[in-house]
Amino acid sequence: MTTLKKGDKAPSFSGKDQDGNLHSLADYKGKKLVVFFYPKANTPGCTAEACDLRDNFERFQANNYALLGVSADSEKAQFKFKEKFDFPFPLVADEDKSVIEAFGVWGPKKFMGKEYDGIHRTTFVIDENGVIDEVITDVKTKVHASQILK
Repeated sequence: MTTLKKGDKAPSFSGKDQDGNLHSLADYKGKKLVVFFYPKANTPGCTAEACDLRDNFERFQANNYALLGVSADSEKAQFKFKEKFDFPFPLVADEDKSVIEAFGVWGPKKFMGKEYDGIHRTTFVIDENGVIDEVITDVKTKVHASQILK
């Protein structure tokens, strides 16, 4: 789906999180950044994925990683999702899909025989200089942290 690949410069983005704080690529210079796109807050797969990342958050911090979740949910939905599961990382409420489209993860999907447009669950690992180090399109929601921290 996405045309971005390892070695590409990460798209310059900015988006507001669940508390209205702005996050941009430049904010994370000098850190490795994991940007994980998920279809919808509070759904089973997205919850499993985000909880696995939460449960391994100390491992990410120990390896100089910052995490940023992104979906097209509203700030209010992201706030409730973050609060309910006590996520230690921000969740961007990308309602206008500017971040989602910059990374190329929006497009046609199929679910139960129906076709519709939505977010393709994809994770980007960006290095300290803003270059994409890895693109994970086959996300295993229950063990996603180990896919990133292998």
